[in-house]
Amino acid sequence: MKIVGSVQARMASTRLPGKVLKQVCGQPLLGWQLDRLAQSRLLDSMIVATSTSELDNPIAEFCYQHQIPCFRGSENDVLSRISDAIRTYQIDVHVELFGDCPVVDPHIVDEIIGAYLKYSSQYDCVCNSVKTTYPPGQEVLVHRGSILTEVDSQIAADNPLREHVGIHITKNPKYRVLNLEAPKRYRYPELYLEVDTENDFQLVSNIIEHFIRIEQHNFSLAQMIEYLQKNPGLIEINQSEERRWKEFRDDP
Repeated sequence: MKIVGSVQARMASTRLPGKVLKQVCGQPLLGWQLDRLAQSRLLDSMIVATSTSELDNPIAEFCYQHQIPCFRGSENDVLSRISDAIRTYQIDVHVELFGDCPVVDPHIVDEIIGAYLKYSSQYDCVCNSVKTTYPPGQEVLVHRGSILTEVDSQIAADNPLREHVGIHITKNPKYRVLNLEAPKRYRYPELYLEVDTENDFQLVSNIIEHFIRIEQHNFSLAQMIEYLQKNPGLIEINQSEERRWKEFRDDP
């Protein structure tokens, strides 16, 4: 059984163009994310899923230089892009990850994968993104690869929601979904650790720079939370940003 993660990444972000290759401490955010995911004990491999647009050539070049598998597909039909990657790489268990989550904790990734492996006979998908309890930027979805290819064949080609992927599983009553809520030590949904805007980038850059400065390269979510609690002014940097994904959550 092959457990493969995919990171959705492209340069044409409307709110912060080129964000995945923005540099922090000499490395692009995508590089930081992939380095962190390489610490996972349960992922067999990772691929970067970008588009065939010329704008995304730098992403493909980065992957080539660092010997990271890169799949290129539709720019806006992300559902087909990821589904085609699953078919191409013959992925048994797919772990959906996002290019705007450069400081995702590999231990949380493993927790979600482990729960899926434990409960795969009871659930089609295990995730932590149906309800926001973890800090945003720690989203992980795990499911059989065949489920997404099945969904891809059922959603109309002109459906605008094809720019999204996991919601076609988590919001479909046909599938059995287990959403894992954060334990108390991680339950800080008001801490935005994603990078969607310039303010987000400032916050995440500060976090990475801090831990590199103290030579703590493999910093955890718990350490990030502790750092931000000691520096509450940092939390305010991106508190006022609009979060478009909230319309797809079951938050109160």
